[in-house]
Amino acid sequence: MLNFAAIDFETANQHRASICSLGIVIVEDGRVVDKIYRLVRPRPNFYSRWATNIHGLSYYDTHQAQDFLEVWKEIAPRLKGLPLVAHNSPFDEGALKAAHELYEMYYPNYIFHCTLRAARRKFPKLENHQLHTVAACVGFELRNHHDALADAEACAEIAKAIL
Repeated sequence: MLNFAAIDFETANQHRASICSLGIVIVEDGRVVDKIYRLVRPRPNFYSRWATNIHGLSYYDTHQAQDFLEVWKEIAPRLKGLPLVAHNSPFDEGALKAAHELYEMYYPNYIFHCTLRAARRKFPKLENHQLHTVAACVGFELRNHHDALADAEACAEIAKAIL
């Protein structure tokens, strides 16, 4: 696969639609051509302690950010026609669908590919198939795990290597 968008969402709480940051890496002809990172004011607008402990974001980081509807209106045209790739795609696809539903937006049935499932097939003997482990296996050092853009970059490198 030479053309795709690697995508990663971080959420603020237990609600799938509570996207608080997103990272996207657009790959064309096997080369990274664009990177997008946005903070998003989540809905509902509260942070669970466990979520903040994972990604480090809190209410104060996003309370003045645009909501998902505004952010996605800017981003969606850049993704037109591209398959989306995520590590553990059911999570990211679920968050994207839930946010579209919450904001009553049309969902264009994005095509998702999962680097986690692909890595399990390609590297069955890895100690685990977490993002940082698989990224290291394909020669990419993930330095800021759970930063949405850093995770999307790792996912893009994994996808370029094994999809």
